[in-house]
Amino acid sequence: MRVRSHGLMLAEPEPLGAPHLIIRLMAVSAPTTPLPQRVFPPVPARVFVTLGLYLATCWGMIIRLAAGVFPGIVLTLAALATFTTVPLALFLIRGGFGRAPGRFYRLFVLRPFWYVQLMLPFVALAGLAGVVTGSVFGAALTGGRIFAGTVAAALVALLLTGYIGSRRLVVRHVTAEITNLPAGLDGMRIVQLSDLHVGPHLPQRTLDRIVNTVRSLAPDLIAVTGDLVDDHPEDTDRYADVINTLSAPLGTFVIPGNHDVYAGWPQVARRLRERGGSHVLANQSRTVTRNGATLAIAGTGDPAAGNDGANGGVDIEATLSQVPAGVPVLALAHNPALWPALAQRGVALTLSGHTHWGQLALPQFGWSVASPFLAHAMGGHTAGGSLLYINPGTGYWGIPFRLGAWAEITQVTLRGAPVTRLDVGPVRDA
Repeated sequence: MRVRSHGLMLAEPEPLGAPHLIIRLMAVSAPTTPLPQRVFPPVPARVFVTLGLYLATCWGMIIRLAAGVFPGIVLTLAALATFTTVPLALFLIRGGFGRAPGRFYRLFVLRPFWYVQLMLPFVALAGLAGVVTGSVFGAALTGGRIFAGTVAAALVALLLTGYIGSRRLVVRHVTAEITNLPAGLDGMRIVQLSDLHVGPHLPQRTLDRIVNTVRSLAPDLIAVTGDLVDDHPEDTDRYADVINTLSAPLGTFVIPGNHDVYAGWPQVARRLRERGGSHVLANQSRTVTRNGATLAIAGTGDPAAGNDGANGGVDIEATLSQVPAGVPVLALAHNPALWPALAQRGVALTLSGHTHWGQLALPQFGWSVASPFLAHAMGGHTAGGSLLYINPGTGYWGIPFRLGAWAEITQVTLRGAPVTRLDVGPVRDA
């Protein structure tokens, strides 16, 4: 999607593929009470036909290959296919969930749904490749079973490893060296949290570890760069229960991310302001003072809402309009696609999230699953006198899976220097 804001075209990078389309639809349909009307329009019949053919083809291939391997396997796979298809069908037919899914539904219905849907096309395609290969040797069925079984086992191992990796929490120290930084801001410590995706699926012990780690870092300021909740405004209360236990001398600042937009940003923002404890910024700025020096904190909206500022959309001009002349700016922008527009307007440092580094990365090579699709997907970037750091997320999205892109709490230290540069240090376990 591309969004026009005051003459600028701002790209919102999105993950690709049918699963992402489905979660986008599921995300925007999360009211707190039974719906008086559909959240999205009726799905065309051709979508049901296409989806039905896809699922039938994949499951048909897998069930045919598995038939006879051991007693009951066909019924077991048919039950699994039904269990992971019916919720999707009901969701599409009803035009939404009707109410926010609880912990049980998210853990024992949605999570198996996503695990199965992620594996399904790969296992089916592997089975087809095995059938074709095996037919050359007169063993099509055996070839299909070997290929499909091997891919299924490899995917289970990968997902299990990623699940273990999602439990790892790290701290990364980043030094932002900025020219003409006022002396009173030199040494200022900012802790960045991003993409917490708080919901009933996120264990309390994980949230407690995050809180205790932030406290141990003793920041001057805390920045939460979007995706506070996981698509449902009800989750805002649990988010506030956790974050409001934190404090910093210069305050805690919060901005919307795309999932906060899907949840309904006006509701999320209202709940945040009612609970207090944070400065909620959406196309707004505030100033803070440290040792007699002033720093502007500018928080953007998110491209997921276009340029509809009332619903958390982007308005760069409004974001910076109240910044006093000559005051350095720390911008909080969930989507790093906004950084070029901020850099053009002289913003010294931008902190972003959104990409999760694809939740699968090889940081030593500067590569992540998100890298092929995004100009700025991970880590630190410099353009002229402007800096960008992209946090890989402190929670997770979708399924609990992280490899290389560990859940991170970032501590950013501001330093005055003759040359603007970003020093991104290694991680340590929290």
